[in-house]
Amino acid sequence: MKLRPVALSLFAALASGACAADQLAVTVTHDLAIARPSETITVPWTEVSKAIPGALLQHLAVKDSAGRSLPYQVTNVLPQAKDPTGKGVAYGELIFQHDFAAGEKSATFTVEKLEAVAPVFPTKAFARYIPERLDDFAWENDKIGHRTYGPALAAPDEPKVGKEVLVTSGLDVWCKRVSYPIVDRWYNKGHDHYHKDEGEGMDMYQVGPSRGCGGTGIWDGTQLAVGRNYKSWKVIANGPIRAVFELTYDAWAANGIKVAEVKRFTVDAGHNLDQMDSTFTVTEGTATELTVAIGLNKTPGDKNQDAKVDLTSTPAQGSLAQWVVQKTNGQLGTAVIVPTGSFKGLAADKLNELVLAKATPGQPLRYYVGAGWSKAGEFTTKESWNAYVAACAARAASPVKVTVSAK
Repeated sequence: MKLRPVALSLFAALASGACAADQLAVTVTHDLAIARPSETITVPWTEVSKAIPGALLQHLAVKDSAGRSLPYQVTNVLPQAKDPTGKGVAYGELIFQHDFAAGEKSATFTVEKLEAVAPVFPTKAFARYIPERLDDFAWENDKIGHRTYGPALAAPDEPKVGKEVLVTSGLDVWCKRVSYPIVDRWYNKGHDHYHKDEGEGMDMYQVGPSRGCGGTGIWDGTQLAVGRNYKSWKVIANGPIRAVFELTYDAWAANGIKVAEVKRFTVDAGHNLDQMDSTFTVTEGTATELTVAIGLNKTPGDKNQDAKVDLTSTPAQGSLAQWVVQKTNGQLGTAVIVPTGSFKGLAADKLNELVLAKATPGQPLRYYVGAGWSKAGEFTTKESWNAYVAACAARAASPVKVTVSAK
């Protein structure tokens, strides 16, 4: 049967409407002139399901303005926990990334419903508990790796056992030459094997009782009060683009009160600095404001490396950066950034360079911590590392804006 022109027009409109119901338009803007590589874009799943009813994480495509499909991730970070009707209502966020070139202040994307199953994307952000190595907890992305220490490492040695003992809430750095995940590979080699670079990178950073690269404490004006090894852990999201996890620390004595901490780590692909959100709770005594110190170890160089540490502080952007030159291990940049609304200045104690921040008990304090290694090829001078830290501070102060609409 032939369709008359009016009927044909109606058919086309209905077909167009059917397609529109299965697409979401996403526009991302920002105000900076600098490049923003690996900018992470998050869209609440409520917006996705509103535009694409019944959307499921394995039946989506995210496309840029040129029609190229992008890797994406769907999390269940939000409180919804169950999906009894199979409609995706337990999801939290849709996450993908875009490389903004210098001067590019706007980008558009389309989220589409697929009938086929979407591909599995390479993992670029990963975190896990390491029971096989004294309760370590390790995390990494395609740029850098880290670990910290659990209760088994802090437990006393037993006679004739010779167990390693270290009491610290400091954070370690694992330097990578490669973009693929190495945490499992290195732990499978056996403890201490990763202290030698065999082509993928190495652990060349010293923590000890210091804050390491970004551990926290409470500052009373002259002394730093710190907690012990983390007590418990929880992984909330685990790649391929973003890993989110929490570490909980038992209360410790600090300037006449006791303070406990829950530290949430957000680890994004393509970034050398991780976003941290620490929530401090006063368990004994009273305090309406805390002075939190985020530290960098003064002597982070590996053994027998004669490390020289160059420090750069930039109070206007709330940052403190180190450039650590080692004899044969290359150079390592480390940094802490505290957004200017929380920044309270700089300090130091015997072990650490410190960035001070004001925190309200029960409310998260946000800051950024990380490192970059010269042998990975991206940061080969102090100037290149400091420029990266400055760009990170600018990006933190001027986040992207995301708007969505049904197509």
